[in-house]
Amino acid sequence: MPNDIAVPEESSTEEAAPPDLARNGKALRWFELSLVLVVCFSSSLLASFRFLTNGADAAQPRQSADWGYLLFQEIIGLLLLGYVLWRRRMTFRDLGLSWSPGDPLAGILVAVAAYFSYVVGYTLIHLANQTFFHTAAQAGSVARQIFGHPTLLSIPLLFLNPLFEELIVRAYLMKEIRELTGSWLLAGAVSVAIQTAYHLYYGWVGALCLGFQFLVFSIYYANKRRATPIVVAHCIFDVWAMSRLW
Repeated sequence: MPNDIAVPEESSTEEAAPPDLARNGKALRWFELSLVLVVCFSSSLLASFRFLTNGADAAQPRQSADWGYLLFQEIIGLLLLGYVLWRRRMTFRDLGLSWSPGDPLAGILVAVAAYFSYVVGYTLIHLANQTFFHTAAQAGSVARQIFGHPTLLSIPLLFLNPLFEELIVRAYLMKEIRELTGSWLLAGAVSVAIQTAYHLYYGWVGALCLGFQFLVFSIYYANKRRATPIVVAHCIFDVWAMSRLW
C-alpha cells in the first residue's frame, strides 16, 4: 500500500503552494505597476526636475516634432496598460472607464470642485510663504515658455492626454495600491505626489497648487471608483489651458 502513504505528502504540498503563488503574484503586480509608471512618466519627471533646477532658461517651447513624440509616447503608454490589464483578464472598464449620460455633468462638477481646491491651495501657499519667508511666492516657468504655440498635433492630445493621465496615474495606480496595501489614503497620496512631481516645470508653487486640484480627483476616484468624470474634468482644464496659447 505505498501509494496510500504518499497521498498525505502530496496534499500537504498543495496546501503550501497558494501562499507562494500569492506572494509571487503580488510581486509581479508591483513590478508591472512600476514598469507602467517608468515607461509613461520617467521622461516627464526628468524634464520637470531639469526645469526646476535650471529655471525658465531650461524651458524651450515645443516644436511640431515634440508634440508628435508626446502623442506617440502616450499611445504606447496606453497600449502597455491595456496589455497589463489584458494579461489579468481585465479591461479599462474595470478601472472605471465607462460611459453614462450623467458623466458630462459629473465631470463639470468635479472640475468646479478641483478649481476651487486650486484657488484655496494657491491662497494658502502664498500666505504661508509671506508668513514664514516674508516674500511673495515665485512662480516657475509659464505655460507659453514650455509649450510655445500649439501645432495641429496638439489637438488630438487635448483628448488623449486626460485619458492617458487619469487612467494610469489615477485609476490604475490607485486601484493597484489599494488592492496591494488595503489603503485608499496611501493610494491617493502616491497618485497626487507623482502627478504633482511631473508638473514641477511650473516650479514648486505652481506644482503644489496643482496638487490641490489633483487631490480632488483622487478623492473622487476613491469614493466613486469612476474614471470617466475625472477624464472629462481634466479635459476641461486642458482645453482651457491650450486655448490661452493659441
